[in-house]
Amino acid sequence: MDILAIPTIGFIVVLLGIVFLFGEILVRTKGIFGLIGILILTLYFNFHLTSTVSILWMALVFAVGLGLVVLDGKLLNDGTFGIIGLLIMVTAVALPSPTFLYGLLVSSGFLLGAAASFLFLKVFTPRKMWTKMTLRDQLSSELGYNSMNSEYKSLVGHTAKAITPFRPSGTIEVNNKKYSAVSVGRWINEGTWVTITDVDGTRILVEEKISDETQPV
Repeated sequence: MDILAIPTIGFIVVLLGIVFLFGEILVRTKGIFGLIGILILTLYFNFHLTSTVSILWMALVFAVGLGLVVLDGKLLNDGTFGIIGLLIMVTAVALPSPTFLYGLLVSSGFLLGAAASFLFLKVFTPRKMWTKMTLRDQLSSELGYNSMNSEYKSLVGHTAKAITPFRPSGTIEVNNKKYSAVSVGRWINEGTWVTITDVDGTRILVEEKISDETQPV
């Protein structure tokens, strides 16, 4: 197995091991991917570590990092422990490297393998713990979502009365209903007639009406 002394071979071995190991975490493969990944990485560590004790210690460090990734996926879902776990695993893979170049290549192989493992999600059934980390529903009007409230949208162009001062937010009254609004460019005094110029979601934008005419609300 002296071929593992070649940096590019080490890169490929680590990449494949991580692809299958992380694939087992991401998708349901009944342990097959996990077994393949462990066997490949065991081959890598056995070649570079000369004693059983060092192999066990490095395996423990690697397992701790992997455990943090799984913990993040199952419980936390904020990525903090996941990132720490990845850094620990990269360190465990890079430390046995005989040269800096070798360590750089296997570290790159690890990161590429972790990223490539997500391709399995397109083919296999994902594990439930990862569905919490991704938003699968598209926010569309067909599914009952609407980025702009239709009632508010219909107010654009209407004349309203400021029933509170705007500094720059305040309250307007239009069609006998009260709405929170924001003035555009200047403060507005209470009792001033305003025009609704735009609606951003449920945020109503108004500006003072340039007219001497009084219009009913």
